[in-house]
Amino acid sequence: MNIFPDPMKRMQLKWLPLFLLTGLLFLFSTGCEEEEVTVTPLEKGTMMDREGNVYATVKIGDQWWMSENLHVKSYRNGDPVFHGEASSDWAQADSTGAYCQFYDDTAAPGLLYNGSAVADARNLAPEGWHIPSDAEWKQLEIALGMSTADAGKTSWRGAHVGEKLRVASPQGWTRYGDVWSTNESGFTALAGGCRLVDGTWGNPGLFATGFWWTSTVRNGTEAWYRYLDYKNSAVFRSHVSKQYGFSVRCVKD
Repeated sequence: MNIFPDPMKRMQLKWLPLFLLTGLLFLFSTGCEEEEVTVTPLEKGTMMDREGNVYATVKIGDQWWMSENLHVKSYRNGDPVFHGEASSDWAQADSTGAYCQFYDDTAAPGLLYNGSAVADARNLAPEGWHIPSDAEWKQLEIALGMSTADAGKTSWRGAHVGEKLRVASPQGWTRYGDVWSTNESGFTALAGGCRLVDGTWGNPGLFATGFWWTSTVRNGTEAWYRYLDYKNSAVFRSHVSKQYGFSVRCVKD
């Protein structure tokens, strides 16, 4: 008995496996096609301070931040900030506002200011900008994925927020190996070191650590700050004597 009496049917059955294979390949290729990922570009700008210094700026969440450290040498009214480069001058500044450059090194990203300069009513920040409060730093961190609960804690918080703030750069964190630096936020944090109360420099300093003041004072003699380290992907939050010298970022009014 001939089970394929019709030559046309035999032809159709002959090519059936090929048709099935072609269909499966088509479905597989279209079903596994990668979805196009749309990356929202960072909104950036520039601003100028009263001394003619131009800073890059970036919008993070609902805030506009400088993406460079402040380096003015005068207050908003034109009065000069005390230059305490010598360790003896820095140690004596105490309640007087002062600035310095880390190890007098021109490669340092911006200037270091003591907490008294940050708190001075004459205002370090350029017109239309201000030094961010502790709450505004928390707003930045939450916009980058830190939980509200973690934002209120001290010590290291936000497992990957630090890496989103830091930039990989020969001027930044790479001397010790750039472990975590994506600069996803555009904040472009560079390691600027710090100055201690007695006028000595923080160790290891440049290329490894960065400290930023907030404007929020605690118990009159201390202020809250943020700290990034080359070997940690999180952000450190605590408070310290205003006699220390840290970097400053400004946020738009």
